[in-house]
Amino acid sequence: MTASAAPVTTPTPATFVLVPGAGGLASYWHRLVPELEARGHTALAVDLPADEDSAGLHEYADAVASAARGSDPLVVVAQSMGGLSAPLVCERLKVSLLVMVNAMIPLPGETGGSWWAATGQAKARAEHAARENRPVTDEVDVLEEFFHDLPAAVVAEVLRQEARVQSETPFAQPFPLDRWPDVPTRVLAGRDDRFFPADFQRHVAEERLGITSDEMPGGHLVALGQPKQLADRLQAYWNDLARGAS
Repeated sequence: MTASAAPVTTPTPATFVLVPGAGGLASYWHRLVPELEARGHTALAVDLPADEDSAGLHEYADAVASAARGSDPLVVVAQSMGGLSAPLVCERLKVSLLVMVNAMIPLPGETGGSWWAATGQAKARAEHAARENRPVTDEVDVLEEFFHDLPAAVVAEVLRQEARVQSETPFAQPFPLDRWPDVPTRVLAGRDDRFFPADFQRHVAEERLGITSDEMPGGHLVALGQPKQLADRLQAYWNDLARGAS
């Protein structure tokens, strides 16, 4: 007699609240949102008050919390600079999972402005450029460092949008939490990221969170360049967490 296979359980759909990086545009996530929705989830891309000098980390977190309030279970996904404010959301709402995607990971009391030197980002960026035989300067070449792996049509679409000038206010404020939120956290790095190279992200995640980062294909803007693959990763993270909890 053959034993029957154990039934396969499907995790409860989640709400993914998506926190953008510098510039604070919800439209950054527009290619990922339908991928998550196709998998049965709710996806909320948040606009941040990035061009308002009166708004800092708390105001950014408030904007995210306001958009996601009432959602359960909730997964917070932070891109790049979004890593400075996303952990604060975990104090405002019940968050089941926090995912840092090519994101800044701050220490208690550290400002976003001091994060660059403290982590050695400039050195890591320059060394990565040298390995690829690319010149690198202090001024970031957006096309070469952010858009290099994106489809031409996506680049053209992004360049047609009205850009926001990112205020320096949140970079001047110390990270206000005295420790990382007690929330399951995953760190995901784009293997082809030229701005935050994957080996740099791995070092920062291990040193600051004791977490081994995962990698996926794509550069710094993986939600634009690899939306399906990113949705697959987020789905896998949620499956692992939800099934472990059950």
